[in-house]
Amino acid sequence: MILAIDLGNSNIVIGGIDSTKTYFAERVTTNHGKTELEYAVNIKDVMELNHYPLSSIEGAIISSVVPPLTEVVISAVKKITGKTPLVVGPGMKTGLNIKMDNPKAVGSDLVVDAVAALKEYPSPIIIIDMGTATTISVIDKSGNYTGGIIFPGMRVSLDSLSSRAAQLPYIGLERPGKIIGKNTIDCMKNGILYGNAAMIDGIIDRMEDEIPSKPTIIATGGLAAAVIPLCRHKIHYDEELLLKGLWILYEKNNQE
Repeated sequence: MILAIDLGNSNIVIGGIDSTKTYFAERVTTNHGKTELEYAVNIKDVMELNHYPLSSIEGAIISSVVPPLTEVVISAVKKITGKTPLVVGPGMKTGLNIKMDNPKAVGSDLVVDAVAALKEYPSPIIIIDMGTATTISVIDKSGNYTGGIIFPGMRVSLDSLSSRAAQLPYIGLERPGKIIGKNTIDCMKNGILYGNAAMIDGIIDRMEDEIPSKPTIIATGGLAAAVIPLCRHKIHYDEELLLKGLWILYEKNNQE
């Protein structure tokens, strides 16, 4: 089993995975103020809560969209496992052909998602990743990463709404019932969830106009489970897509 860690702007996913299965996947809050010792304790606690000893870790890999924390978490992993993790970024062999103006600027999380999607699903592919930002990426029939879009994530939009409108409260994102809300909280919840579902459906429609053949559509990310059931397209929800991609990259680069 390897330790697979994804550093996101809101959460850090800590997982244990190998070629057979995902053993655990947990989220902790991203905190720029934590030291390497504090992150080491987080990782150790996650493993203990899932009943796996540190000795079961054979290696580690990290993807990060939070550069100030990358070295901190690398040091944390070294501290508790004695192993230096691989880091997704320039110089790592991915096997992914990125047809963008600046391929190096593509987020490591998008690269990892794409690598996993190509292994698991037929091309062309549309990948929806719902986190702090919602990203929608496109892989063409030949397996090339051709581009996508980025827009504010649901929680960012909701927090902005609540902070700027004095009478609108901070709310959760439980799945709503009917779309027409009967109170302020339901109206806000429906607006965010159904609004994002309609936006995703509309973007998929427009992307399909530019894709020659029918794409496979995949969704992942912490907030996707609440929205995807409300969409009208057939979308495969893959909660472990990113961890699968990290395993593929670890195996590829460790062997080479």
